[in-house]
Amino acid sequence: MSDGGWTVLQHLTANSTEDFDRGWQDYKAGFGRVLGDHWIGNEHMHQLTQAPRHYTLGVKLVDMDGEVKWGEYEPFQVESEDSGYRIRLGLFSGTAVDALTQDTEAYLHDNQRFTTKDRDNDNYFQNCAKLEYNGVPGGGWWYDACAGANLNRRNVIYWQKDCNKEHPCKYSWMMARPAQQPPCSQSCRCSKDEL
Repeated sequence: MSDGGWTVLQHLTANSTEDFDRGWQDYKAGFGRVLGDHWIGNEHMHQLTQAPRHYTLGVKLVDMDGEVKWGEYEPFQVESEDSGYRIRLGLFSGTAVDALTQDTEAYLHDNQRFTTKDRDNDNYFQNCAKLEYNGVPGGGWWYDACAGANLNRRNVIYWQKDCNKEHPCKYSWMMARPAQQPPCSQSCRCSKDEL
């Protein structure tokens, strides 16, 4: 994205022709077109968000009338494949609803492992990635049991009250960038050049 050094992790257009109903290996490696609808890949997200640098997750949603909602989580990390690419999220700010760390619909996505149609890591008695809406499966996501948000179901971009079947959205983006570092006076460690 051109506004502030964001790396686009995910982009989806409602009713996209890109197939998001994929297995573990596709979600691990990534798929789609970087300039179109895509998923950058869980392994790439893991490599990008590893310590010692902290990252921010940005979410941008555009509804059918062109209204934009956004949100940021800081810090943001995707753990290794051994952990099931578990997502870790910090404090939220923005104009969108906090649909990942608040359980307003009894679903909490923070600290969840990633689920795909061939690897069920969610907390539901069925595989959330296989559940269909209008004949389209959910796609891979950090499901709880199942979702207060899901940006990978191509016929309904879902983000609680901001994007749903009653209030449809046309586009979604997930992005990451290095977190804003506090000035040296607010940090407990300063390099010699900062003093």
